[in-house]
Amino acid sequence: MYLPAYFNESRADVLQALMRARPLATLVTTCDSGLTANHIPVETQAEPAPHGMLRGHIARANPLWKEYRENSEALAIFQGPQAYISPSFYPSKRETGEVVPTWDYAVVHAHGTLRFIEDRIWLRALVERLTDRHEAPRRAPWKVADAPPPYIEKMLSLIVGFEFAVTRLTGKFKLSQNHPAANRAGVVRGLRDAGGEDSREIADLLSSLDNEPQVAPQDEPHHEQRK
Repeated sequence: MYLPAYFNESRADVLQALMRARPLATLVTTCDSGLTANHIPVETQAEPAPHGMLRGHIARANPLWKEYRENSEALAIFQGPQAYISPSFYPSKRETGEVVPTWDYAVVHAHGTLRFIEDRIWLRALVERLTDRHEAPRRAPWKVADAPPPYIEKMLSLIVGFEFAVTRLTGKFKLSQNHPAANRAGVVRGLRDAGGEDSREIADLLSSLDNEPQVAPQDEPHHEQRK
């Protein structure tokens, strides 16, 4: 991933917070059949330090658990909020006209290795934790125990669990840091006016940055910071 220094986010707690908020990971692996990608909701744990652990499950019918090359590196991609940035957001548009569209976003790449687990007790505990977390906001949360035990046992027999030992975390929070303060303030206003959950989240992230924005180097104009 191309990562200019001013877009780099390295704080593990910040990265793990995004991973928990957006738990549907794109899991990329190299198998005997080639490069594969699966989209899997995962549980993010801060331990073991320093990078933590991911846990999830896949369908037993998914060939991944048999084709994965043991100890080979895997990549889990977490896509955070993202929003189109219009040149009309920038005050500098009126001053110089030297602005172009771009995209602001936050993503996390977790690198590590996979270990597959078939233990039924482990699987049930994982499914219960995932269910309890995602049902928590509901008025009447559904629980695994609400379903007939034989049915749950049957469902557990159809999945395989995994642990993803994270060896490296990389975060790219592209939040207009390469623009001057006035343009960044304009982006916040423009996104709030635009509405939508992602636009509001990007505006909040941009507003929460601790440091003053950096101006892009002369050899890296704004329109090259889209990706």
